[in-house]
Amino acid sequence: MQVQSVKSFYRWQGALCAEPECQLAIKTRSDRFAELAQFISAQHPYDTPEIVQIPITAGSIDYLRWLDTGTQGQDP
Repeated sequence: MQVQSVKSFYRWQGALCAEPECQLAIKTRSDRFAELAQFISAQHPYDTPEIVQIPITAGSIDYLRWLDTGTQGQDP
């Protein structure tokens, strides 16, 4: 998991907004995405939090094995 401070620019309810936010990147397996997205939606204070899935199409075999092992059978 990684957290970065960012400044977001977006339109909300007809107004242009610019706000400091924290961007959270969570790495998990694709078969766990729906469960994780549901958990984040339930916990997040925003009506519409940004929750996106970015597929990993390639990577270090050792890292991908570590990721797979570390995300089996755990809560989101």
